Amino acid sequence: MAIDAEQVRRIAHLARIGLAADEADRYIGDLESILTMVERMHGVTTAGVAPLAHPIDVGQPLRPDRVTETDQRDAYQADAPAVANGFYLVPRVVE
Repeated sequence: MAIDAEQVRRIAHLARIGLAADEADRYIGDLESILTMVERMHGVTTAGVAPLAHPIDVGQPLRPDRVTETDQRDAYQADAPAVANGFYLVPRVVE
């Protein structure tokens, strides 16, 4: 797919990327190679291939889920200007 400098400037504008006038020509080749790769990927047959979350079958090491701190809600809420039923009360800002 052929891309010209005007298309590069339009893409940059849509992406809200600042692009100097002479920079558009520099990105034409990069964008064309990306689009060529995408076109080649459309030609690959993926029927019967199970989707993968990760290319390597490894588990995520997780730490044990246990409480490491004591409940200090009452101590924190003692300094709050307004509290009710364990919740912080704040002034209404939307009417």
